[in-house]
Amino acid sequence: MQRFEGRVVVITGGGSGIGLATARRLASEGAKVVIADVDEGAGKAAADEVEGEFVATDVTSESQVEALFQTTVDRFGSVDVAFNNAGISPPEDDSILTTGLEAWKKVQEVNLTSVYLCCKYAIPHMLRQGKGSIVNTASFVAVLGAATSQISYTASKGGVLSMTRELGVQFAREGIRVNALCPGPVNTPLLRELFAKDPERAARRLVHVPMGRFAEPTEIAAAVAFLASDDASFITASQFLVDGGISGAYVTPL
Repeated sequence: MQRFEGRVVVITGGGSGIGLATARRLASEGAKVVIADVDEGAGKAAADEVEGEFVATDVTSESQVEALFQTTVDRFGSVDVAFNNAGISPPEDDSILTTGLEAWKKVQEVNLTSVYLCCKYAIPHMLRQGKGSIVNTASFVAVLGAATSQISYTASKGGVLSMTRELGVQFAREGIRVNALCPGPVNTPLLRELFAKDPERAARRLVHVPMGRFAEPTEIAAAVAFLASDDASFITASQFLVDGGISGAYVTPL
């Protein structure tokens, strides 16, 4: 399939994990991919791999995010898809009883404010084109609660989901679709690092996945490819769960 032939895709956090897997998937379907990442080494390597472009970007900086989308349009003429995916889950973000204000703010800035900024500066270009697709990375924790809390992460992803819903409604008649991807736990460096420090937490989470495993990044990338493509032309303001059945489970299989 070449669903993205002639289309320009911007991916934040594109240097690793879900972002990198998505860059590979969309490039394989014909997209011109612009990788945005704070890690210049990883971001440039990803862009080189998919024959795309790298723009060093701190997604918490308004001026850098504005420049990211303007640079993309200046170089390639459009922004057809924005996959606003950059995020963090640091170990100091834990129970509300132990998480400090500094950790809270850091996660909110990277996970929620960055999505606000990316939408704020992608949408005007899409309005001029009369079309566009935005996929924001939320999480299954936006619709479920957990006793093994990452309080700021959870709150940030709930914010992404609500903001996405509102934007999807607001711009539906302008040809712009906005959807929230809600992955379950994914086998990425971010998750592995978190769970390596706390194997008990990993075990407690895995038991609640009906499929009995975490997702692979390629599986999440496939969902992004669907949401971003014309195959999802009547889907907007949605929460698109790709969670191995977690959100549908009462009791998981033995």
